[in-house]
Amino acid sequence: MIQTTANAPTLPRFADAAPRGLCTDCGVSRMADPAACGRACQFIKPDYPALEAQVHGRAAQEGGDEGFFGVHSAMYRARMTAPATGAQWTGITTGLAAELLRRGTVDAVLAMVPDADDRWAPRPAILTTPDQMQQARGMRMGYAPLLALLEPALAAGHRRIAVIGIPCQIHALRALESELGFERIYVIGTPCSDNTTTANFHGFLARLTPAPDTVTYLEFRADYHVELRFTDGSRRLIPFLQLPLSDLPGDFFPLTCRTCVDYTNRLADITVGYMAGMGDQWLIIRNARGAEMLAALGDAVLLEAPQSHGKRASAVKGFIANTARAAGGLPLRRMPDWLRPVMGWLMPRLGPKGLEFARARVEMKAAEAILHLRRERPAMMKNMIPGHVWRIAAPYGLVPDDGEQRDDAPPTT
Repeated sequence: MIQTTANAPTLPRFADAAPRGLCTDCGVSRMADPAACGRACQFIKPDYPALEAQVHGRAAQEGGDEGFFGVHSAMYRARMTAPATGAQWTGITTGLAAELLRRGTVDAVLAMVPDADDRWAPRPAILTTPDQMQQARGMRMGYAPLLALLEPALAAGHRRIAVIGIPCQIHALRALESELGFERIYVIGTPCSDNTTTANFHGFLARLTPAPDTVTYLEFRADYHVELRFTDGSRRLIPFLQLPLSDLPGDFFPLTCRTCVDYTNRLADITVGYMAGMGDQWLIIRNARGAEMLAALGDAVLLEAPQSHGKRASAVKGFIANTARAAGGLPLRRMPDWLRPVMGWLMPRLGPKGLEFARARVEMKAAEAILHLRRERPAMMKNMIPGHVWRIAAPYGLVPDDGEQRDDAPPTT
């Protein structure tokens, strides 16, 4: 059964997810051939050089910023000239998709809209008009089977589509793309690594404010603050160091997210994130389709060259030390309460910013993936950790032990 009303997105009903081990429910297991997970899943044996060559025409260079962020032809700090109401930032992601629909470049967009009963819960939807993209604005937190929309979209006659997704979803999409039957797929990717269940997210909100039901917006910002907005129009900024992260349950972030190997969505045509945006959004243009989508926005988007300030090494080393303790079952080293406001004031002023902040986060995620997988799923390391992750982590002494690296993998140094 498909739910649809005038100017409303199509919300198909899906089959139950097939039981899996490491899984973020991208939707493949709910499709007609659940066994496709074996050749699509990011958490089995990802081959990024091959998929990058398939999607972008070449694999990422090992040095420079491609070593951190993947194949790209350009990067920008960007914002919409007229910010979209209800958007998480200024609305570039949904703006790109709406323009594809407006021009008739695609027949439909596969994206997330809020669940009717919980605005924080993601619900996969097929959107076919520019106006419908307004419903996809804003952040959702949780897992949702986006790729289960592929078969209903094809059955509805949509042959040219766009997909807005997170890295584990996009990896599976690219692995199966050639057998799906679409004429053309445009991929708008967002960075991701620290997802959790919607129920867990509600628990997190309750730790931040005594009135979690009044929160309308939450964002982790590049200035080392989390921003909350409330129904009464008020706002609150919380320094990262003041967040109750150490009080969260050990399974708050599942192992899949703690072992994410693709923070920047390397297989998207264009990645839209915040890490190097310094208060704006950060665009990574990866191929001709990505450039085509950005060009279609024209003067509706302001573009600047990304900047880079500060040094990341000490912050990354501190993160790795704490992560190693957590992965080993030891308590985290907590900063004294009296020092937190001081460091919260210093970090936005002295910490890495722009591209250096983005490099730091990518290095932290690479280290986190290695340390947690080494402890909890050591037999999977050989196949699951791609070469680019080992290369990113190598400067911090995280190199493969015997049996942890693929036989055909290039050197990490």
